Amino acid sequence: MTKTLILCDCSKSQPINASSFDGVRGINCSRVHTGLCTTQIADAAKIMEGENTVIACLQERAVFEELADEMEIDTPEFIDIRDRAGWSDQAAESGPKMAALVSDALLENPGEKTVDVTSEGMCLILGSPEIALRAATQLCETLSVTVLLSSTDDVALDRRFDTVAGTLKSTSGTLGKFTIRIDEYQELNPAGRGTMTFSEPQNGAVSQCDIILDLTGNTPLFPAPEKRDGYLRADPGDPLAVASCVFDASHMVGIFEKPLYLSYDANICAHSRAQQTGCSKCLDICPTSAITPDGDNVLIDAMACAGCGACSALCPSGAISYDAPPVSFLYRRIQNLAATYIDAGGTSAQLLVHDAEFGGEMISLAARFGRGLPANVIPIEVDTLAGFGHAEMLAALGSGFCNIHILAAPKTETAVVLSEMEIANALAGGPQVSLMEVNDPDAFCDILYQTESFETVAEPILPIGGRRDVARLSANALQPDHDGPIELPIGAPYGAVVVDTDACTLCLSCASLCPSGALGDNPDLPQLRFQETACLQCGICETVCPENAITLRPQMDLSTSAFEQKVVHEEEPFACIECGSLFGVKSTIERIVAQLEGKHSMFTASDSGKLIKMCDKCRIDIQFRNTDNPFQGGDGKKTRTTEDYLKIRKDH
Repeated sequence: MTKTLILCDCSKSQPINASSFDGVRGINCSRVHTGLCTTQIADAAKIMEGENTVIACLQERAVFEELADEMEIDTPEFIDIRDRAGWSDQAAESGPKMAALVSDALLENPGEKTVDVTSEGMCLILGSPEIALRAATQLCETLSVTVLLSSTDDVALDRRFDTVAGTLKSTSGTLGKFTIRIDEYQELNPAGRGTMTFSEPQNGAVSQCDIILDLTGNTPLFPAPEKRDGYLRADPGDPLAVASCVFDASHMVGIFEKPLYLSYDANICAHSRAQQTGCSKCLDICPTSAITPDGDNVLIDAMACAGCGACSALCPSGAISYDAPPVSFLYRRIQNLAATYIDAGGTSAQLLVHDAEFGGEMISLAARFGRGLPANVIPIEVDTLAGFGHAEMLAALGSGFCNIHILAAPKTETAVVLSEMEIANALAGGPQVSLMEVNDPDAFCDILYQTESFETVAEPILPIGGRRDVARLSANALQPDHDGPIELPIGAPYGAVVVDTDACTLCLSCASLCPSGALGDNPDLPQLRFQETACLQCGICETVCPENAITLRPQMDLSTSAFEQKVVHEEEPFACIECGSLFGVKSTIERIVAQLEGKHSMFTASDSGKLIKMCDKCRIDIQFRNTDNPFQGGDGKKTRTTEDYLKIRKDH
């Protein structure tokens, strides 16, 4: 479906050439306006009367949305090419970047899955009597308020809200579904004259609420409190912060859409097997404790999940993947940006990954008051920076970007980004991915203008498939002449297992518990086999090995041999002394015979030791034929019949 792109040079402050968008599919360009939001707004209205319009201005979005409402037509789409391309010291060279940005805006976003969360406005306020009761009087006309005091000394006579006393023992849940447990719980008795009294204290009181307003100034009730929906917290000594929380709480009534950020496939989760813990990366990194162990798998509380995406970036198997929107859509955006930019004549493309709030503001300030972005730096806004892992970084490099800059926001989980950067740079063969931790627009611009471009891939890839597939495909494109293992940092989800053949007894515990099938056996011979491309480096094999014969080696073998099953340890099988069939491991059987034959009470007889040297079938046959067979009983008791009973009666 073709869309109309409405262009404006913003009072001739940016150069726009409509021919720059000739290679972008699905659009027709208007003429370049000069004052679209002011003197030429009538022209904008005339174009907007047609369907499927895209306005190349984000700053005055509200003006055009109001215009669409007045005209009773569909609201147009919007894209910013001014701050991200037009306002720049290299604006004259920004045509290819503008084309890439417009092409990216035209991609149909698959959206996100959501679930409705209902809040009826039941609010629990915690804090000192002075602060908490004042907040209650401000909220009681809007919300159903209960104030929890630590003592019964200071009680409000205001009956517009409830007052209870007690000690908060635990809290769980999120907006619309908090569960609280209180000890020494006392309810206010409003009857009688004089000072109000409270009921007798009781422990273990349980209740629910929709919102928690914490004005105690104590340790937060939840990890990462700013990410917990419905939990508002302020320093009681900061009146402005308290007022802001009170205001926010007053608007938390109604039905809200909660995004379902993650998808989870328990079948490929490598958390544990047979109570032997392997990978716990998602459990260790989750800031809100929304992920908990659940047997061999994990359990994700979608209501507590804040969508930081760190677990998705770190998951070695892909069991957890970001789904708001799906990672496949991000791959598509990256590839589309690079391809459109290159097709439009751009060279040495660099990708700037940023979030909407902090990153978007930095770009706008740099454009309005500074040098703006270089012509070859293409910004891409993502929902989560921590979720932009090594696979996404490699996908960008493999698609044709020569450098990647990740602009960290103040609350970005930089530890995750740095660890993923280390893996990406190792597989790329150079420091092509960098983290920018700046909050000054001028310094931000200086870094971008001073960055030297790396070489781009000779043949860009098409990033499709799982994250592991994309990472390997990109690494091969970035290092086409490297035919062997690339050493990776500890904790990388790719690698080999090193088996100490002197210690390994081929018990095959590792193969039986390997969650990905990287380790396997040979049903016909005593062998341990390994396929590197399947290895997740989860560590279950290392944990379960009774001989401590296995160690992990983080690496990625770019050769085709990584797809093959290799024998990492094998021994000569033992031949059954009765039938000659092969079974077991010769060294193991001989060691058992040496330890038991003639020494253990079960094997003191002359022929009993031979049982160890027989296969299962022959061992059973020999024991069954023995006269002292413990499994062989005597003759069974004769069954009595009617004739037997009649004979007994006759004899008597």
